[in-house]
Amino acid sequence: MALTVKVITPDKTVLDDQVEEIILPSTTGQLGVLSGHAPLLTALEVGVMRVRPDKDWKAIALMGGFAEVENNEIKILVNGAELGDNIDKDTARTEFEKAQARFQQVENSDVRQEKIQAETAMKKARARFQAAGGMV
Repeated sequence: MALTVKVITPDKTVLDDQVEEIILPSTTGQLGVLSGHAPLLTALEVGVMRVRPDKDWKAIALMGGFAEVENNEIKILVNGAELGDNIDKDTARTEFEKAQARFQQVENSDVRQEKIQAETAMKKARARFQAAGGMV
């Protein structure tokens, strides 16, 4: 029995599909879901969600949000999402390297907000790079 997955951002539905398996980047670690999973509501970290509609896995960069699992339906409400197939790997690598350099610049800064913004930008860039097939 398949799972119905919907990934919804504030401005569009990024994915509405049937899959066999899904791995979510929850705030407590990677969370795998198969059909028949118990009802669940979990917060999602900025990271890569992987879905398996058939034999092959697909990656989707998620920008944080929530997931609800109930009756073989998974609703994922996120601030942003992008299919890995739609991300240019070289551009994503460059953006990740820039974000990482920026984070290292402000890592020892006394301005807390600056560090948080740099860390968030680095996490988002890393998720996009990983979803595009890059290794970090």
